[in-house]
Amino acid sequence: MSDLTPWPPSFAARYREAGYWRGETFSDWLHGLAARFADRVAVVDGDRRWSYAELSEAASRTAGWFADLGVEPGDRVVVQLPNVGDYLPVVLGLFRLGALPVFTLPSHRRAEIGHIAAATDAVAYVIPGVWERFDYHGLAASVREVAPSLRHVVDVSQGLSGSKAFEGTGGSAGDVAFLQLSGGSTGLPKLIPRTHDDYLYSVRASAEICRLTTETVYLVALPVAHNFTMSSPGVLGVLHAGGRVVMSPSPAPSVAFPLIEAERVTMTALVPPLAMLWLDAAPSSPADLSSLELLQVGGARLSDEAAARVAPVLGCALQQVFGMAEGLVNYTRHDDPPSLVVGTQGRPISPDDEIRIVSDADAAVPEGEVGHLLTRGPYTIRGYYRADAHNRAAFTTDGFYRTGDLVRQLPSGHLVVEGRAKDQINRGGEKIAAEEVENHLLAHPSVLDASLVAVPDPVLGERTCAYVILRDSATLTVGEVRAFVRSRGLAAYKIPDKVEFVAAFPQTAVGKVSKARLREGLS
Repeated sequence: MSDLTPWPPSFAARYREAGYWRGETFSDWLHGLAARFADRVAVVDGDRRWSYAELSEAASRTAGWFADLGVEPGDRVVVQLPNVGDYLPVVLGLFRLGALPVFTLPSHRRAEIGHIAAATDAVAYVIPGVWERFDYHGLAASVREVAPSLRHVVDVSQGLSGSKAFEGTGGSAGDVAFLQLSGGSTGLPKLIPRTHDDYLYSVRASAEICRLTTETVYLVALPVAHNFTMSSPGVLGVLHAGGRVVMSPSPAPSVAFPLIEAERVTMTALVPPLAMLWLDAAPSSPADLSSLELLQVGGARLSDEAAARVAPVLGCALQQVFGMAEGLVNYTRHDDPPSLVVGTQGRPISPDDEIRIVSDADAAVPEGEVGHLLTRGPYTIRGYYRADAHNRAAFTTDGFYRTGDLVRQLPSGHLVVEGRAKDQINRGGEKIAAEEVENHLLAHPSVLDASLVAVPDPVLGERTCAYVILRDSATLTVGEVRAFVRSRGLAAYKIPDKVEFVAAFPQTAVGKVSKARLREGLS
C-alpha cells in the first residue's frame, strides 16, 4: 500500500529541467511572498485583514500551536472549514509544520468525514465550531467513533494563538503536501496526494495564464477547499501574484454583489448554476459590479447560450475552466476568439500535458471525434493515496490517468466536454458517486434493490433520481426514503431529488442493470 506513486525518474528529470518543479515547498513559497509583498493586504474576511507579513506570521504561530498539541510532520489533519479568514493560517501553518491537510467541504457529514479520517489515520480534525446553525462538535464526536487515530478536535472559533512561532521548511518539495478528494465515481471519494513541486507549478502557471497581478482582487465565492477555488488560479494563484483574496460566506448575489462593490473585486469563479443565478440577478441589483473584469466558470460544462450572456450582462470577460483535482487543468485564454471562449472548455496549462482521446477499446479516435480523455503530465498524479488496486484500473500501464470524461479536441488544442463515462452525477458542480448513495439506500430493511441515475435539470445540469425496488409486502413513501438517507449522515446534495418505486430494473444483454434505459424513463 503506497502513499505516493512517484513519477518515473526520466519524467521527473524532464520536469525539473523544464523549470516546472523548482524544489520549493509551500513554506519556502510563503516566506518569499512575505518578503516581496510584506505590507500589502493578502486576505480579507469581513472586518479582518491580514497583510502578507501577518499571514506568514500567523502561519508560523499556528504551526507552533499544532506542534504543541502533538501534531508532527507527516501527520494527517482533516480540515473542514468554510470560507473564513482562519482557513489560510491553518492550512499554511500545517504546510509550515510539514503536516498534511486533508481537505473536506463544509457540507460533508459523518459518512464522508468518518471515511476520510479513518482512511488517512488522521490525528486531528479542524472544525469551525458552529456554522450556518450546524454544530460540528456533534459531527466530530460521531467521527471519533469510527476513526480511533483521531486524538484532537480543533475548533478555530476558539482561537489558535498564543503559541511560539514554528519555523521550518515543511519537508521536501517532492513530498506529499496535502490530500484532496476525488469526485468519486464509485463508492466514497478517493484521496489525491499532491506534492509541493507539482501543485506549486500549477499555481504559478495558472497565475501567469490568467494574467494575475498585485492589483487582482479575487472573491472566494465557491468553497475555498475546492481545487478550482484553491489553485485554478484561485486563492493560491492570487497570493502568488501579490493580489488580494476576499472571503465570501456565500455565493448568493445578495451576499457576493455587495462584497464586489465594497472591495472592488476584479475576478471570481463559479459553477454553471451559480453563474446563471448571477446573470439573472445582476440587472436588478443595486450593487456596482463595474470592477469585475473576469468571471471564471468551471466544475461542469456551461451551456453556449449562458456563456454568451456573461459579457453583455455582467460587463466582464468569461474564462472557461475544465480541470480535476487529480491534475490536468484547461483554460480558455484571454486572446482566444469569442467562439472558443463560448464554445469550448479551454486547453491545457502545460506544453507537457499529454492528452489521449480513445475509444472504449483504448484505440485513438479520429481527430475531432468524441472519446475517453486520458492524460499525464507534470502536475497530474500517477496514483491515488493508498489505493493500489483501484490505481490499476484508473491508470494505464504507461501512467495515463483515465479521467472518466468524454471529450473531443479541436485543431487548436481546445477541448469540448461532451459528458461523463463514469457512473457519476454532476449536480451543479458537486460530484455524486451513484454507488455510494445506492449503498445507503440498500441499508434500509424495506429496500431490496436501488439504482441512482441523473435527471436532466435546466439549472443544475443534473439532479438525482433513485429507483427503488421494495421487499415483498414492504411499504415506503418518498419522504421516508429521503429521510432515511439523510439520517445516514450524507451531505445534503447527495439526498435523492426524486424517488421512483418500481417492480424491477431493465437489464442489459449481460444481465446488468441498464441505467441508460432507467434514464430514458425520465426524459
